[in-house]
Amino acid sequence: MALLKSSRVGGRYEHSEFPPTADILRKKSQKGADDIWEGRPKWRNAEIFAAAKKGERIEVTALDMNAAYLSAMKAWLPIGQLREETGGVHDPKKAGVHLVTPADWEHDDLPNPLGARMEPGELWVTESTLRLLLDCARQGVTEAPVIHRSLVSGASEALLEKLRRALAEARKTALAEGDELTVAYVKAMYSKFVSTIGESSANREIRRPDWMHIIRSKAFANLWMKAHKAHKAGLRVVEISGTDELHVAGDWRTVFSEGRDLNQVKEKDTYILGGKR
Repeated sequence: MALLKSSRVGGRYEHSEFPPTADILRKKSQKGADDIWEGRPKWRNAEIFAAAKKGERIEVTALDMNAAYLSAMKAWLPIGQLREETGGVHDPKKAGVHLVTPADWEHDDLPNPLGARMEPGELWVTESTLRLLLDCARQGVTEAPVIHRSLVSGASEALLEKLRRALAEARKTALAEGDELTVAYVKAMYSKFVSTIGESSANREIRRPDWMHIIRSKAFANLWMKAHKAHKAGLRVVEISGTDELHVAGDWRTVFSEGRDLNQVKEKDTYILGGKR
């Protein structure tokens, strides 16, 4: 938190650290959840697994996204208190959480950008998820969601940018020097930051559950965009899960750069599905 405060010195906006928390952002119990759906993915390509079961031999590579939460800190975050809007139109200069009814997903070979949600109907999503759904609509992948209500504030994509860059630079330097201890320490710093900026007894200096959900869902959105990129390039998307795991079939090195930088991916595993037994 000290690093966040120092990174905000001279910033254009003064963010609120303890704005009133909307009911939908309050946990229902100490260990319960609130009403926000983050879009966490857990998907397997049913057609590929069916083909493998019938004997088709498929070579799969499990790819790992580097520092997913660190990259996700570059997200549109609300600056002040969230206030209700019911106009049904997304304002790109604002951010928050939104009650939407998503369009039906009609692609069997690509995961739903809403993640592993089975229930139909309206749901509360974050700014990151809504922007992903709207981007999918602009690309003709699906129809745009219907926006019923929004709880939003004026927003910026740069609120955490100085902090993100400082951590990214420390990580990059540590990697260049082979200092895995510092790499692990930096990871612990940004992971702890994201996990405790909501309602957490481990962090008494800020309470922004909206930020926590938006950053987490941005990590999921970033992973989905990687899957979509692979799909458009002709790779077969086999599986996607969590914040950082993408399994593909095909020559992935023609699509992604390999390495440990934030804009690269690394090979986690290779395995064979199907084939003669």
